Amino acid sequence: MARRAPFTNLDPATAADLQSKGFDPHELDQATEQLLAYICIKLIPDFPFPATERLTVLPSSSDGVDRISRLPRALLRNILSRLPVTDAARTTVLSSRWRTIWLSAHPVLVDSYLRHGDYVWPPTPANSAAITADVSRILDAHPGPFSRVHLVCSHMNAYRPQLARWLQLLAAKGVQDLVLVNRPWPCDVPLPDALFTVNTLVRLYIGLWKLPDTASLGSYRTFPHLRELGFCNVVMEQGDIDAIVARCPVLEVLSIQGGHKGLRLRIVSQSLRCVQICSSLVEDIAVAKAPCLERLILHGCRDMAGGVSSFKVRILDAPKLHAFGFLEPANHVLNIGDTIVRARMKESTTAILTSVKILSLNVRFGIRSEAEMVPVFLKCFPNVKRLHIIVFALPHQFMF
Repeated sequence: MARRAPFTNLDPATAADLQSKGFDPHELDQATEQLLAYICIKLIPDFPFPATERLTVLPSSSDGVDRISRLPRALLRNILSRLPVTDAARTTVLSSRWRTIWLSAHPVLVDSYLRHGDYVWPPTPANSAAITADVSRILDAHPGPFSRVHLVCSHMNAYRPQLARWLQLLAAKGVQDLVLVNRPWPCDVPLPDALFTVNTLVRLYIGLWKLPDTASLGSYRTFPHLRELGFCNVVMEQGDIDAIVARCPVLEVLSIQGGHKGLRLRIVSQSLRCVQICSSLVEDIAVAKAPCLERLILHGCRDMAGGVSSFKVRILDAPKLHAFGFLEPANHVLNIGDTIVRARMKESTTAILTSVKILSLNVRFGIRSEAEMVPVFLKCFPNVKRLHIIVFALPHQFMF
C-alpha cells in the first residue's frame, strides 16, 4: 500500500484524536488546505513575479559599463521595493552603495517566496519552520518601513512567541499592508494584543485566528490610517467587529467571510463605503448610521438554524446606499427604518430606499411565498436601474 502524504495542517495530537473517534484526518487536512487556498487566492493580490521562478541575471553590456548602478537612488529604491525580498536582499553583494540602497528601500515580504531547495506547496511543518525562521531574520535585519507583508505559510500555534515578536517589529517598522493567515490546527490560535499597536496599517486581512478581547484594549488602541479590513474564518465574540470599526476613523471597506458564530453587526461609521459578508452565520445586520455606505453585499449567508428561519437585515440610515444584494426572501427579514417588509403590505413612503440603483435577489420561484415577495421588495426600491435575479431550483447551499 502506498504511503500517504504527511499532514500539512493537522498536528499529531489533532490527527490522533480524530482517528480515535473514527474520522479520517487526511480528509480534514485536505478540506482545510482547500479553505486555505481559497483564502490566499482572495487575499493576496497578483505579485510581479510568480513564486515558482527566480529572477535571472542577464549578461552585462558589451562595454562593461554598469549603467543600472548609475541610476538615481530614488529610482533604485523603487525597483528594489518591487522585488521579492530575497532577490532584493541579494543586491547587497554588488557594492557598498547597493547595501545602503537596500536598507533604505521599503521591501515587500511575502513568505511564500521564501523557498528552500526541497520546498513543496502546501508547506509541511518542516518547511513552515524554515520559513518562520527566515521571516524572523528578515524582520530583525531590515530597519523598515515595510510596504507589504504577507505571512501565510507558518503553523503559528508552535511559534506564538515569534508571532508576538513579529507584530512588535511590524509596529515599530511601519508596515502598511498586512496579510496574516495561520495554518491550522487549531483554528482558534489567539492573536496577540500587539496587533492593535500596528497603527500604520492601511490594509489588514487576517485569517484563521481568534481575535483578542477587544473590551480590554482601551480606547487609545486605534488604526488611524486603516482603509480596508478583512476577516476570514476568524473566531470572535459579539461586539468585537463593532469595537474594531469604531477604532478605524477612515475605514472604507469591511469584508467578513466564513464566520461560524452567529454575527450581530451594528454598522456605525462615518467613512465605510462597502460592507461585504459572505458564507457566514448571521443573526442580525443593522446599518444604524453609515452616511457614506454605497454597497452592502450579503452572499451565501445563513442563520443559526441553518437557513430554516430568517435573519434580520435592517437599513436605518444609509442615504448613499447604491448597490444592495443578495436579498433572499426565504432567509432575510428586511427592515427599512421602523417598517418590516412583509407580503401584501401596503405601500409606504417610510419603507423605500430611493438611493438604491443596483439590486440583487436570490429567489426560488417554485416556492409561492418567495415569489410573492419579489414585487414587494421591488416596491421598496423604486429607482432601481439594474436588477439581478438568481433563480434557485433547490434551497441555497452554504459553502463552508
